[in-house]
Amino acid sequence: MELDDERWSELEGGYRVPFDPRPAMDRLRAREDIDRAWDELWEGLYHQGDIGLASYAVVPHLVQIYEGHGEPSWRTFGFACAVEVARDSDRNPDLPDWLRRPYDAAWETLGTLALRDLARSTDPLLTRTALGVLAFSRGLREVGCVLAEFTDDELDELRSRS
Repeated sequence: MELDDERWSELEGGYRVPFDPRPAMDRLRAREDIDRAWDELWEGLYHQGDIGLASYAVVPHLVQIYEGHGEPSWRTFGFACAVEVARDSDRNPDLPDWLRRPYDAAWETLGTLALRDLARSTDPLLTRTALGVLAFSRGLREVGCVLAEFTDDELDELRSRS
């Protein structure tokens, strides 16, 4: 979906109200006030596991921005994983056909970027979210969900049970 498409202002985010992510994406692209931009994207596009069509539509653009910057960061990986986990919920909309192609292409690119960034990562959060991306991009949804949803404490508890 092109950035000048008028549908952006009508697409719903995580609160089931229209949310236009383009101003926040513009700030990310310009590398201006990045923390605020990410806060706005999370706040508008993801709410307690709820997502909307804008949440899907933003993923290809976030991947493009991330790829263009070339600096490793967990944020794009983490957001994309959260959207993928949320896709499985019956309360969220299905990925529409008109977004499927760019969304799937973004996930292919994410897998490549995750491999690139894993090779040089020393950040545990980047490593974990990149592994989640790899799992989802290779069709391992359950593994991706575990990496995206479980905290280190929850994983330790699971390990101690076995």
